[in-house]
Amino acid sequence: MLHRSFLLSVAVWVVFAGALRVAVVPPESCGKTGAASLDAAAREATAWILRNQQPDGAYTYLYYPDQDVVPNDYNIVRHAGVTMSLYQSATHYKDRETLRAADSGLDWLIRRLAKRHGWSAPTQNNRDASLGAAALMTVSLAERRLATGDSKHDDLMRELGRFMVALQRNDGNFALGFDLGSDAPFQGTSRYYPGEALWALALLHEAFPGEGWDEAARRDLDYLITSRDDEAGITFQPLPDQWLAYGLAEMAPWGLDDVHIEHARALAGRFGLLVRTEAQREHGSLGRLVRGPEARASGLGTWTEALSSLWRLASTDDRFSSLEDKVKDRLVCSAGILAARQVDASAAAKSPRPGLMQGAWFGRGETRMDDQQHALTGLLYTLDALDGDTDRSPLAPVLPSP
Repeated sequence: MLHRSFLLSVAVWVVFAGALRVAVVPPESCGKTGAASLDAAAREATAWILRNQQPDGAYTYLYYPDQDVVPNDYNIVRHAGVTMSLYQSATHYKDRETLRAADSGLDWLIRRLAKRHGWSAPTQNNRDASLGAAALMTVSLAERRLATGDSKHDDLMRELGRFMVALQRNDGNFALGFDLGSDAPFQGTSRYYPGEALWALALLHEAFPGEGWDEAARRDLDYLITSRDDEAGITFQPLPDQWLAYGLAEMAPWGLDDVHIEHARALAGRFGLLVRTEAQREHGSLGRLVRGPEARASGLGTWTEALSSLWRLASTDDRFSSLEDKVKDRLVCSAGILAARQVDASAAAKSPRPGLMQGAWFGRGETRMDDQQHALTGLLYTLDALDGDTDRSPLAPVLPSP
């Protein structure tokens, strides 16, 4: 009797432990992690952006497939981000058509430049200029310069840099942007714009060493790591900021402090946890029930971007190198999930507008151009990691200057 009771007790605990394992820690699925699948997804994402670009250089911002509606909404910061991703794709694939599309997107920004006090900044409405749009436009120009060797926009890069520095405060943080009407910076700040500015300033220093852009970048980095999360009231720190990860990787050869590396470790843990949770959702309906709805591609793409930057940091700094394999594992998993969730040609053919479906990612009943932007960049950099390519940009121009 005792023996039977004991076996029953053990059986109950085994069932309970199994249920707990499934409910609390569901299995993971990383989608399509092969290089061929990731490459195909990156090419399809590029094709979506090019196919849906407008004659004036603007991109299709938003599409609701259930209503077959393309709203008139637009966002200049995201426009600059998509332009950046196109230059990255043009560089990776050495593709002139993509370069022309990126240049068209760049011209759209140039036509909207406001010029004041020796600086330039893009503005969507002629009333204000945002730090984020200026930073990502600078990154786009830096990517173009590296890909083509063309220096014709060097003065513009410096003007955009002066705009960012004009918005930087003594503590390293930045004003949100500039009010053209009152001719003064805005009072507010942004969680993510300072990270975008960090990467832009780092690229300015690498394009034009000795001009002082590194000083502004270091002030920005110290603020982001020592103060930003507390000031922004981030409950679960660190803030998962892929732009900060870009900056850390870009500035690693300059020499990082221990506090910067410790923050990078915390970022790796945060992004790793996000991807692990998403992989559990990807496993099936039970994972989605336990973990909630899927992240949209603009979010998952940023995690992939961040992990690619942290992988590069691990290849540069010995203090971080012990995490290289773990970071790469999470990076490839994140990219594989993206590849698995992309709309393919057969699924797109069933919709009223296949050209707005194929190659896109949908969430909450919509796709937005930054879903394709962040996914594309993350996929490209994952392909680099699979190739063991630790150089984020080409060491020499790979495209003919237009």
